[in-house]
Amino acid sequence: MNVAYLVRKLAQALVTIAAIVILLFVLFRAMPGSPDRVSKNPNMTPAMQAAERARWGLDKPLVPDQLVAFIGSTVTGDLGTSIKFRGQPVTEVVGAAVGPTILLVGLGEAIAIIVGLALGALSGWRRGGLVDRLGNGASLVFYSMPYFVIGMPLIMVFASGLGWFPTSGMTTPGASADPVGQVLDVAGHLVLPLTAVTLGLIGAYSILMRSAIIETRAEDYITTARAKGLTDARILRHHAFPNALLPMVTFIAINLGYVIAGAITLEVVFSWPGLGTLTVAALNARDYPLLQGIFLLVSVSVVMFNLLADFVYGALDPRVRS
Repeated sequence: MNVAYLVRKLAQALVTIAAIVILLFVLFRAMPGSPDRVSKNPNMTPAMQAAERARWGLDKPLVPDQLVAFIGSTVTGDLGTSIKFRGQPVTEVVGAAVGPTILLVGLGEAIAIIVGLALGALSGWRRGGLVDRLGNGASLVFYSMPYFVIGMPLIMVFASGLGWFPTSGMTTPGASADPVGQVLDVAGHLVLPLTAVTLGLIGAYSILMRSAIIETRAEDYITTARAKGLTDARILRHHAFPNALLPMVTFIAINLGYVIAGAITLEVVFSWPGLGTLTVAALNARDYPLLQGIFLLVSVSVVMFNLLADFVYGALDPRVRS
């Protein structure tokens, strides 16, 4: 892969991130409310409000003072302090929620990519057959359902009804301090939300992969491979699947970028302590510094995974580099 292609894509990613930072600055200052109005203290005097505005730098001109300060602090990794969490640094609050979200959504993405691509490839290759009818039908059902719609029946049946799994949370209060016991406790809480998010993601990957395989089947090189006497299994594995995978690279990269955002509705339903639940809490508290930090992390993640997709796509298909 030539250096010019890498440099060009990297420069585009940096420009996009710079635009995101400026957009976040404008967006959150255009929203109603401000940190000095969040306090519920009825005895707050005008002097106290002025001091609070000075603390957040809101007493200075919007441009260039506040903009320059915001860009400078963002570049250095200082995202401010949270209002809801009583002055705790935003980076610490967000960092504590990233792990549970990656565990849930990241693991769900990994399973869905493997199962969804395999199911979509088989459905597309055997179009009209039993595998296609069952697999594509189930994929369409799960793809059309929000995560929380999939999760609620799971809670009613397997948690509230049968009592096999916990109904919410990530850990059980007062659970065993033994490391093995802690892992098993987290695993038990993880099963239902992981199942919900995986089923939803499998549907998306399966449908798109099926379409890609159907298009690939009509290519001349597939006909040539059949004329050479190659088996269907070998043609699918060595010819159709690798070429059908190319359009999936971008879609996978975008989805991986949103892993950091978490499945907000699903996390709320299962009380999973990830970034999705944290986003709802920050919205309810009008914690704008925390919301800025979350949105910045999600946006940068999407840009970086798309940059990775460009590199992978360029490596797989030389035509893209030109």
